Formats: sequence, C-alpha cells, structure tokens
Amino acid sequence: MSEVDAIRQILTHARTIAVVGLSPDPSRPSYQVARSLQLHGYRIIPINPNATEILGETAYPSLTEAAQHHVIEVVNCFRRSKDIPPIVDEAIAIKAKAVWMQLGISHAAAALKAQTSGLRVVQNKCIKTEHAVLSARGVI
Repeated sequence: MSEVDAIRQILTHARTIAVVGLSPDPSRPSYQVARSLQLHGYRIIPINPNATEILGETAYPSLTEAAQHHVIEVVNCFRRSKDIPPIVDEAIAIKAKAVWMQLGISHAAAALKAQTSGLRVVQNKCIKTEHAVLSARGVI
C-alpha cells in the first residue's frame, strides 16, 4: 500500500488516535494538531507521563496503559526520531492499526518493523495538514 493510500485509509476509517508526546500547552504544535483532530470528530488519547488530563481526556503515561482502557487505532508520534523504535514496539504490542510520525519525524527501521507487523505507516507528515487536504478534496 502506498503512503497516499495509507493516509486516506487512516483518516477515513480510524476514529481513535493516541498522541504520544501531547503537550498540555495550547501554544505547542502537538496540542494544536490534537485539538483540530478532536474538532473533526476523532477521539484523542493523550500519552504524556507528566499530565493527568489534556483536552478534556485522561492522559496516560504509556500506550500500554492507555490500551487497557481504550482501543487505539492510530499512534500519532510527537517525539524525536530516535525515540520512535520503542513507540513502534508498543504500537505493535497493543495491536494498533497505524503509526503516524509527524512532520520532521522518521525512522526507517522502526517503520519497516511496523509495516512488517501489519501496521500502516506514515512518516514526516502532519496529520492535521493531510486531513485538511483530503477534506478539501471531499475524500473525508
């Protein structure tokens, strides 16, 4: 599946997105992106060990902890590229359907591992921007 197809599939079929590295600070890109997704009907699950609640949702210290309470379809990553491999490992373990690495974030080996495990993968793209593009085209 091409990345374009993966993006379309993720944004049209997934409804629950765990945001790893979601900041409670409204000026941060992670907050702005997550808020936009919320406004478009997606359920946001904050993953931040230093927060208890963000955007009106309970924050969890890890994907593993969040998955005990929610079915997580997409793992959206706002972490450095070097931090991606353990996030992918957790995404695989919780049976997420996709891993999305935000603009400026990529990790070839982790992406390959995720794809080999059956997850859709998007790297180095903003989920908010891609949603806007598909929405403007009438796809979603």
